[in-house]
Amino acid sequence: MVDVVIIGAGVSGCAAARWLSRYRINVLVLDKEEDVCCGTSKANSAIVHAGFDAKNGTLMAELNVRGSEMMEQLSVDLDFAYKRCGSLVLCLDENDRDKLNALYENGVKNGVKDLRIIEREELVGMEPNVSDNAVAALWAPTGAIVCPFGMTLAFAENAAANGVQFRFDTEVKKLERTEKGWKIETNQGTIEAKAVVNAAGVYADLFHNEVCEDKIHITPRRGDYLLLDHTASGFVTHTVFQLPGKFGKGVLVTPTVHDNILAGPTAIDVENREGTNTTAEGLADVMKKAGFSVKNLPTRQTITSFAGLRAHEDGHEFIIRESAEDFFDCAGIESPGLSSAPAIGERVASLMQAKYGWEEKKDFIDKRKGILDPKTLSREEWNKLIEKEPAYGQIICRCESVTEGEILDAIRRPLGAKSLDGVKRRTRAGMGRCQAGFCSPRVMEILSRERKVPLSSITKNGKGSELIVGVAKDVYEEVRHEA
Repeated sequence: MVDVVIIGAGVSGCAAARWLSRYRINVLVLDKEEDVCCGTSKANSAIVHAGFDAKNGTLMAELNVRGSEMMEQLSVDLDFAYKRCGSLVLCLDENDRDKLNALYENGVKNGVKDLRIIEREELVGMEPNVSDNAVAALWAPTGAIVCPFGMTLAFAENAAANGVQFRFDTEVKKLERTEKGWKIETNQGTIEAKAVVNAAGVYADLFHNEVCEDKIHITPRRGDYLLLDHTASGFVTHTVFQLPGKFGKGVLVTPTVHDNILAGPTAIDVENREGTNTTAEGLADVMKKAGFSVKNLPTRQTITSFAGLRAHEDGHEFIIRESAEDFFDCAGIESPGLSSAPAIGERVASLMQAKYGWEEKKDFIDKRKGILDPKTLSREEWNKLIEKEPAYGQIICRCESVTEGEILDAIRRPLGAKSLDGVKRRTRAGMGRCQAGFCSPRVMEILSRERKVPLSSITKNGKGSELIVGVAKDVYEEVRHEA
C-alpha cells in the first residue's frame, strides 16, 4: 500500500507530487497517457498571469498571485525557461474606461504589485504594432511567459529525484473506499492507497462524482492557437490581452520563451474530453480577434496550429479540498491554472500535511538541472563539450538546432522520453518551421537504438500512434515469401 496516489501527471498533479515529496511518504502518480504533460498542460497560452483578472476573494485569485510570485525562483531552482516580460490589457474604446479601471482595482485588491494604467503614447512606445484603436492599457510588469512542458517536467523530475514513483499508460477505472483508504482499479491492475489526489484535468469531475455526495460538472473548453515562426520574433514583446469578456480574456498575442509568437485561444465548449482538433472556423476566429489587438499580424509565418482543452468547472473556481474521507480534489484547474501551479502543489501538500502530520525529509532535494542547451554556451565552451561528448556536435533538428546530445539526455534521464512528442517537449526537436519533416527519421533511429526496440514500435505519442509498420525490405521479403 502506498500513502498517496495522484491521478494525473499534468502540471497540477506533478506540482502536488513535487511538494508532497518533501515528506517521508510513498507517493505514486498515475496517468493514462505515455508521458508527463500530455493533456491540458501541453496545449495552453504558456503565460504566467499577474493575477489582476480572477475575482477578488476567490481561491483562484489567491493562488494565481501566490503562484506568480513563486515562479521566478522556481525557474532558477528547477531550471526551466521563464521570462518576466509583463502584460498589457488593451482598452479599445473610450467607453470601456470603467472596465479597465475596475480591472486595475481588482488587481490591486488581489495584491498584484506595480499595476498601473498607461495611455496611448506610452503604450505605442512599448508595442509599436498595437491596434490604432487602443486608447489605454493596464500594465502589469509581473506578468511573464514560461515553457509549460519544461515546468511540468521539472516538477515531475524533481519529485522523482525525491522518491515519487510514476506509472504511465495506466488508466484509472474505478475507485473504491476501504477500511484502510482506497482501492484503485486500473487497466494495469489494482493499487491500494491511504489517500487519493484527484488531479485528472477534464476528467476530474468523473472521479469526484464517483465518490462524493456533492456533484461537480466540468465542461471541456477548447482553445485554438496559431504559432508563428522565429522570423516573427519581436512583433510583440509583451503579452497583449483585450479586456475580459464572457469567456475570459479573449484572444491574446504573446511572445514565447523560445522566440516565437503565439496567438489564441478561442473558447469553444465541447463534449469530447479528447477533442483537441482545430477547426477552420476556430483558427479564422483567432486571426480575426488577434487583429483587434495588433495590426498586420504576420499570419503567413504561421508554422503550426493546435488546440487544447481547459477544465471549466461550472462555478469557475478551483476546487482544492478534501471532498471525501482521504480523497483530495485538485479539480476545475483552468486558466490561470498554469500560473497557479506552484501554489496549487503547495496548497495540496499543506492540506494533507495538516491532516496526516507526516515527517519532513532532512535530505529533500530542492534543485534540479534541466537538459543542457549548448546554444547557451560560448563557442569555446561548446567546442570543449563536443571534445568530451561528440554527440553535441551532431545537429539532428536543423530548424531548432537541437543536437544528438540533447536528445540522448532527454531519453536517458529519469522519466525519459519514449516517443517523438516526448523528445519534442523536452528538446524542441520537431517544433520548428518544418514541424519534424526532416528530423523525425533521425529521432526515431535514436529512440530505437537507445530503448533497444524496433523502429516499428516507436510512436508519435504513445500506443496507437506508430509511424511505420516495418522496414521496407523486410515487408517486401514477407510478401514475396507468401506469394
